[in-house]
Amino acid sequence: MLTLSDFPQLPQYHNMASISHIHLLLFLLSLSALYLESLSLSSEGEREYQKWLSWNVENHRAKAIFEAKAVATGKKVVDEKLRKAELHKVRIRVSPDGGGDFRTIQEAIDCIPLNNTRRVILQIQPGIYREKIVIPRSLPFVTFLGDSNDTPTITGNDTASSVSQKDGMPLKTFQSATVAVNANYFVAINIKFENTAPHDIGSVGEQAVALRISGNKAAFYNCSFYGTQDTLYDHKGLHYFNNCFIQGSVDFIFGYGRSLYENCYLNSIAKKVASLTAQKRNNASLSSGFSFKNSVITGSGQVYLGRAWGDQSRVVFSYTFMDKVVLPQGWSNWGDQKRQQSVYYGEYKCSGPGANQERRVPWARMLTDEEAEPFTGTHYVDGNSWLLNPLNL
Repeated sequence: MLTLSDFPQLPQYHNMASISHIHLLLFLLSLSALYLESLSLSSEGEREYQKWLSWNVENHRAKAIFEAKAVATGKKVVDEKLRKAELHKVRIRVSPDGGGDFRTIQEAIDCIPLNNTRRVILQIQPGIYREKIVIPRSLPFVTFLGDSNDTPTITGNDTASSVSQKDGMPLKTFQSATVAVNANYFVAINIKFENTAPHDIGSVGEQAVALRISGNKAAFYNCSFYGTQDTLYDHKGLHYFNNCFIQGSVDFIFGYGRSLYENCYLNSIAKKVASLTAQKRNNASLSSGFSFKNSVITGSGQVYLGRAWGDQSRVVFSYTFMDKVVLPQGWSNWGDQKRQQSVYYGEYKCSGPGANQERRVPWARMLTDEEAEPFTGTHYVDGNSWLLNPLNL
């Protein structure tokens, strides 16, 4: 019969097994600590979200009360610079056939004096304008006015990898825009903005912007934006889009802007699963975010409603029809689970096969009436003080 004395190494193995059990216990304890920490962070994130949500609702209520009192007392707040600019309008006619004051839009812009203080309306005649247009910050109050029955087209095909004629360096996304607006108080009515550069899946440097709007207090009525990757660069500022058509494939509405898209038609031509929006908000103190109201999402390629370009990304869809091109998950964290705790992606009373909530990501928010109200009117972009009636231009 064998005894322990026959195995002198056995105590050593016994000790090693004990040590292994201790290591296992410590490992399990560390996992438990990490789990509790994640729960704590999740709870903290939810508390911060609820805190921000309450502030957002209360801030909207306070603004609404203030504006109601201002209207009642005849002291409605109006942008004074804008009011003065509208008193002295100037009209310039642009026609490619030579029948206007200028043949090209950029020539007309270049004739406007620096630090312009009055509304300059460029009446753009029907036709195709193959030009790259830049409106500098020193030229506010410019309006592009086209014919609703025969919309003029401004077209280009630069991409992020296109070479600059000035320094021979790549343009990058920012400078790829067919039309770049750096000035405040810009308005466009009945204009087609286009970038015809194609997008091949997997290729680098094919961002091709049709319009970049970097100015504050800009409005677009009955306009269309055609492109593939990065069609509309909603860069920064307060912006309003009404009855506009926006087509693209990858991130075709992106940027830091605080913008309201109302009665717009969003058309996906994605060849591979992509995102409709890539909102860049990366700081909780930034007031930026995209709001879509009474709009339609359709097309031929599947899309997420948005992906978190910024870790504080904010997008809301309300009263919007979502066709089957919208993926059931709805939203993408762009490969970073931490962003799920800080993004604000909301939906409110949307319809269509793409609006089904059953398979939505758990961090998407189905908003209540109270939570949706701050996003569902022109008050979202402080429009009461600066939006103009396009019929009066």
